[in-house]
Amino acid sequence: MILPFMTMKTPLRAAMMLGALALAGCASAPMPQETTLDPDRMSFAMSEVEDLQSRGARVWCVPFARNLSGVEIHGNARTWWKQAQADFPVSHAPELGAVMAFAPTSAMPLGHVGVVSAVEGDRKIRIDHANWHRNEVSLNMSVIDVSKNNDWSRVRVETYPGAYGSVYPINGFILPDSPTQALATRLKERLSED
Repeated sequence: MILPFMTMKTPLRAAMMLGALALAGCASAPMPQETTLDPDRMSFAMSEVEDLQSRGARVWCVPFARNLSGVEIHGNARTWWKQAQADFPVSHAPELGAVMAFAPTSAMPLGHVGVVSAVEGDRKIRIDHANWHRNEVSLNMSVIDVSKNNDWSRVRVETYPGAYGSVYPINGFILPDSPTQALATRLKERLSED
């Protein structure tokens, strides 16, 4: 197919036009980064919570974080960081959609997990998580890094609007599977079923 603007009388003019078009394609705007969590995952996670609450069942942080993030780890929150080492990318810096793994403490012996819903700066994020307040989901809760080395190893959570609570140790952040990793995981599961 020949487009009208490509019907040039001289080969040089045609080559210049094609070169300009090629450069214009390279100068296109970069793909915008996601700034919110996947709305389908959020809808699913919240519908699971509503189902549990309607039956009088307890809402826990682990299933909520798994449903919202897609990080398929099971067991108490205190085990997630160790389990993630083999199967998921991990980091000590927050990223949108990553699971923040709280280390167990005497006050929180089972640990805790929440999903990063916004990164607001080097030392402030927001998380969505369950059971911080018994049997409830807390959305958009502020978390600040209070570690001496700015490494997200110790945080304070905005327990109530404007009120940051105790200091909690953090193991790190578990990154969700990339689409390629998720596909490989599903294929591996299907092959093991056969």
